[in-house]
Amino acid sequence: MRPLTADSLRGVWATLLLPLNADDSIDFARLESQVEVLGRSQLDGLYAHGTAGEFQTLTEDEFDRINELLAAAGRPFQIGASHPSAQVQLSRVRRAAALQPGAIQVIVPDWLPLNAHEVLDFLRRTADTAGDVPLVLYNPPHSKTTIGPRQLGELAAAVPTLIGLKTAGGDKAWFDEATRSRLAIFVPGHFLASMSLLGAHGSYSNVAALSPNGAVAYAADLDVERRVAEFFAAHVVPLQKAGLSNPALDKFLAAVGDWADVGPRVRWPMQSATAEQVEAARPVARSLLPELFGDSW
Repeated sequence: MRPLTADSLRGVWATLLLPLNADDSIDFARLESQVEVLGRSQLDGLYAHGTAGEFQTLTEDEFDRINELLAAAGRPFQIGASHPSAQVQLSRVRRAAALQPGAIQVIVPDWLPLNAHEVLDFLRRTADTAGDVPLVLYNPPHSKTTIGPRQLGELAAAVPTLIGLKTAGGDKAWFDEATRSRLAIFVPGHFLASMSLLGAHGSYSNVAALSPNGAVAYAADLDVERRVAEFFAAHVVPLQKAGLSNPALDKFLAAVGDWADVGPRVRWPMQSATAEQVEAARPVARSLLPELFGDSW
């Protein structure tokens, strides 16, 4: 596909989630079926190897095999090359770039926090390795190195192939400064409607884990966002408070949505949501958010 730009990177994108066997191996037959379902969706594109894709657990062979499936889907796609090690991440960027994705997502290496010079040096070398394939910086709230909106603008000016930011977002003042960077700003799916009014351009969407087509159709609907928040407060926040990870929460949403055979299991040592928790939440989601669950899912 043609490389994305800061102007063309828009919309609702969904991640691949790892269907796991009882021994924690990836069930690639189920993953291929998931890709086929997402490939028929109304999503703006697909990506792999974000937090919900459990990127830190992957072997390099698994990373490459998933990328091959994603690249063959016939849809716009991005590859996450993230890894806590800068050296491993650079190797992943090199191999990902060979598949010509629309963009490659990277994190600031996160065993230790980096200073501003180190962050810039990392992104410059990563961009050189990616060549013509642009970069999206993934900077979640739990990152050791937090990139503020002012630094974001400096990085965008210094690294021309940096086109986007995957972030938790912020208030109006944060967006007023962050949008000066002219990067595409992507926020969580359950905040997309309200944060679009502040300047967000799209989402790598957790709501798409619940309903891929629904996340697209109602991306700008503030009332749906309010009811998604109500559902999250009742069934997602308690799991989060119990210590479940973000991958476990996204797989819980996919199991509730039941649009593909993903299953709630996450890789050891992370804890998974239970089948009972999924079954308790499923009728609530359909009652509270009926428009997200049409005949096609």
